[in-house]
Amino acid sequence: MDTHSRTIPNRVSRGLVGHSMGGYGAARLGMRHPDVFSSLYVMSPCCLSPMGSGATNPVMQQAMAPVEKELDSVKTPADAAGLSLFARARLASAAAWSPDPKNPPLYLPNKDGVPQPEVIAKWTANAPLAFIDQYIGNLRQYRAGAIDDRDGLRFDAIQLHQILDDYGLANSFEIYHGTHTSGVADRFQNHVIPFFSRNLCATDNCQ
Repeated sequence: MDTHSRTIPNRVSRGLVGHSMGGYGAARLGMRHPDVFSSLYVMSPCCLSPMGSGATNPVMQQAMAPVEKELDSVKTPADAAGLSLFARARLASAAAWSPDPKNPPLYLPNKDGVPQPEVIAKWTANAPLAFIDQYIGNLRQYRAGAIDDRDGLRFDAIQLHQILDDYGLANSFEIYHGTHTSGVADRFQNHVIPFFSRNLCATDNCQ
């Protein structure tokens, strides 16, 4: 980026933001790379806590129950074509976190309704809330952090906010009305961009 764009090659001039799965990516990358970014905005993040049969959040367990039932009916890749959005997202997560070359893309936490411990372990290992304590020192290096959410995923966002508060890490947090995808453009224009305008350094002599 710094060699091809009009950027300032300094961490205090770089921010990281993402929505939904991008919010998951922003949280996960942000935990590991305070050397690259100085401000972090997490929008309606998915997948922060273990999901499905391995879910530790009872609200998430309840929310995922119909998705698990839907996926139990899938026996071949062709069956996946008619799945709901969240069920397809589960297949995408499986491809990323627990791929099975002999059975793509159906390596899921449940098999014939029975939880698969080895798969659940892999999914848990990829859930940021499961390992956030290891990265608190990294998160302390951020100049600013913000979290927002407006749907059923908010319970993970609330937990992330509470953990940061418990460690004394300043962060803003907002819950607002709507669906998972409604108002994203408004959030970027009226919340995300002003957040980075306030917190990123825009000169060559940033400290």
